[in-house]
Parts: sequence; C-alpha cells; structure tokens
Amino acid sequence: MIYIALSVLCSVTVSVLLKLAPRWQVDLRQAIGGGYLVASLLCMLFLNASFNAATYRSADSLFLLLALGILLPSIFLVLAISVQKTGIVRTDAAMRLSLILPLIAAFTLFGERLSPHKLLGIVLGLGAIACIVIRRESEDRSPGGAWQWPLLVFFGMGVIDMLFKRMSQAASVPFADTLLSTFSLAFVLSVLYLAACYRNGRAHWRWRHAGGAVLIGCFNFGNILFYILAHRRLASDPALVFTSMNIGVIIVATAIGVWWFRERLSRLNVAGLLVATCAVLVLASA
Repeated sequence: MIYIALSVLCSVTVSVLLKLAPRWQVDLRQAIGGGYLVASLLCMLFLNASFNAATYRSADSLFLLLALGILLPSIFLVLAISVQKTGIVRTDAAMRLSLILPLIAAFTLFGERLSPHKLLGIVLGLGAIACIVIRRESEDRSPGGAWQWPLLVFFGMGVIDMLFKRMSQAASVPFADTLLSTFSLAFVLSVLYLAACYRNGRAHWRWRHAGGAVLIGCFNFGNILFYILAHRRLASDPALVFTSMNIGVIIVATAIGVWWFRERLSRLNVAGLLVATCAVLVLASA
C-alpha cells in the first residue's frame, strides 16, 4: 500500500504546485514543457525506457503519438487553469472521474458488453461530475464562470486515457517506451510553442521556471512510477489499486483544498464528491 500512498501524494502535489505557481511567479507554460523533459529523463533512468522503432512503424501509431504529444501539454495547461480558477478539490475529482469516458467508448465503439454494475458506475460518475462542476457564478472569479475548466479536464484526461490504451493495442512495445516517446514529443512541441512566445516577447526566461519544471516533472513521473509499482506488487488485486488510488486522490485533494487553500464547496459539490467515491467503488467491483 506504500506505493499507492506515494502515488496519491505525488498526484495531489502536482495540483498543489500548479496552484502555487502564480504566487511564485513561475510561467506554467515553461514549467510544464520543461517538466516533460525531466519526465523523459526519469523514464530512461527508472523504467529503462528507450526509443522503440515499433512505436513509429505504422501511420496509426504515428497519429496516436502526435495526438498525445499535442494533448498532454495542452491538457496540463487546462488542468493548471482549472486548479487556479475552481480549486484543487473539483479539478482532481474531475480528473479521476475521466476514467468513465474510456468505459463509454468501450461499450459504444468497441462492442464491449455493458454489465449492470458498469452502467450504474457510469451513471453515478456522470451525475457526480455534474454536481462537482456546478457552482454559483458569484463564487467564480472569471466573468463567464469557471465551470467549463473541470469539465475540460474531465474530457481531456478521458481522451488521453483512450489514446494511451489504443496505442498499447496498436503497437507491441513496452508501456515505458510509449511513455518516453509521448513525453519527448510533448517536450519538443512545447519547445516550438515557447520559441514562438520568446520571439514575440510573450515569454521570458527565469531560473524559477526551470525549478518549477523540475518539481512538476519529478512529481508527475513519481505518480506514474509508484502507480506502476503498486500494480506490480498487487498484481492479483488490480481493483484494490484502482479503487485506492482514485478515492485516495479525491480524499487527500479535498482535505488539502478545504483546509489549506480554504476552498469553499457548496452542498451540491460535496454531494458530488460522495457520489464520485461511490462511482469508483461500483466500477472497481464490476
């Protein structure tokens, strides 16, 4: 269970860093882009990942790789905006509930049989995300409300999960090699975007941005590493890892968001968090 606890702490720490970045005057575009370089190096160091030619062999694999390379830094920025505008609690809950989208795709696109347990879990999850994103406009800092940001996190993370699963089926390469390729491409594309920002004067170099990249990259990779180790250690009980990880993130993020950052939740938001926990439990038992 120690690996699950470490994975949960790393996941929530990333959200905390995204929340604190503006206070530390860290440019999240540069920190997130550099974080993928750090994660790539850690992939090679701890997971023995390498650039596998099979990853780029087919047009399908190349398309998936390019899609992931674009989506990973883009959704990370959306995640950062969501954390700043709506808080850690609702953002992390939306991120955890994104697992519902691959399930829906499996039933609607890939012909998987829909069991009553999975249907109940999906219904509960969709109800939970609706309760979590709803907030009175007076509580939002942006003129048009901020409900759309956790919703974008929900859809974006769900799509990324589907792309990763599709890539694992399309190419017979180790997951670590896939991670390395996507992290590296995300870094390259981020560099190209940042180069344009530097040229137009919309970005400036500071060492604090590099520090932010190291922290975000290390904790983002730590979340993945400890999650993999937890699955290896508890290979006979994947449902326990799945349930503990998702519920653990929701509970820890709620505690930190409410007690440390003084995030205010409506009764409907709290009900959504409870329903989200029930949805994870139902899906784990399906």
